[in-house]
Amino acid sequence: MVPSLELTSLGKTYATEQGPSVIVKNFNLRVSEGEFVCIVGHSGCGKSTVLSIAMGLNDATEGGVIVAGREVVGPGLDRGVVFQSPALLPWLSARENVLLALEQVSHHSKPGERLKRADKFLASVGLNDVANCYPEQLSAGMRQRVGIARAFALEPKVLLLDEPFSLLDVVTRMELQDQLIRLCAETHKTVLMVTHDVDEALLLADRIVLMTNGPAATVGEIVTVPFERPRDRLMIIDDPQYHQARKQLLSFLEERAARNSDMIVAVEAQPMAVAARGDAGRVFPERVIHWFQSFPSKLSQTTSSGRVRR
Repeated sequence: MVPSLELTSLGKTYATEQGPSVIVKNFNLRVSEGEFVCIVGHSGCGKSTVLSIAMGLNDATEGGVIVAGREVVGPGLDRGVVFQSPALLPWLSARENVLLALEQVSHHSKPGERLKRADKFLASVGLNDVANCYPEQLSAGMRQRVGIARAFALEPKVLLLDEPFSLLDVVTRMELQDQLIRLCAETHKTVLMVTHDVDEALLLADRIVLMTNGPAATVGEIVTVPFERPRDRLMIIDDPQYHQARKQLLSFLEERAARNSDMIVAVEAQPMAVAARGDAGRVFPERVIHWFQSFPSKLSQTTSSGRVRR
């Protein structure tokens, strides 16, 4: 069986005034169809660099990425993406943000059919009552739900999640984790997710990839989570296997931190660009803008005032 996602001999090096800075080196991973894999590691180790290469938003210096037998050469509809920040277009309503994805994969279907599907995906994340609201009218958790609905609306081969719950409060994070568990169980999606939260990884993943610290970060260890999915957090937390696996993960991270305590770790830096501003004048990372440029239909219809032509 061909893996849904393959990262082979992946490497990323940046040119600096001091010479080449090797962020990731010889990163290898295969993710099977329907598998949920989390990447965990210290800040700056290259987790998001690996994921951005898989998204097609960053070019690998070495190696490459294959999704469902095809090499990744840029952003594509075979990959659904949920970013750390709620990467919604602020001049579009919640429904229109989901329709933006549906228009790319279902452009031959009738508008009414796409509208029904958009509402279906919004309802799947509990947002059927706020479909007409704009991002500035939604809470942070609601905005992230819209992002999740949009990613699933693409019906992608692989879901790529970049710490999607890290900016949320504890209660909202737990709610969205439970929704993701349910949606993945219903759709059997293949998922690669970056997180710094060990407990989150143990709740969601089949396998957990532990990255070494930089420079030249790579796969240090892969831990198989000893529980069937979907999981109930209250049930697994009382299981001795849970605490054993958690101890294994933390021991790896603590050992790596101690080994590199006197080393300057290369920090992943993403250039920033000002996009359309939502509430509080939010600034979107440039890679988010590039992702949306792969959905040209509605972006090309915007007027100088930032509103979409009807």
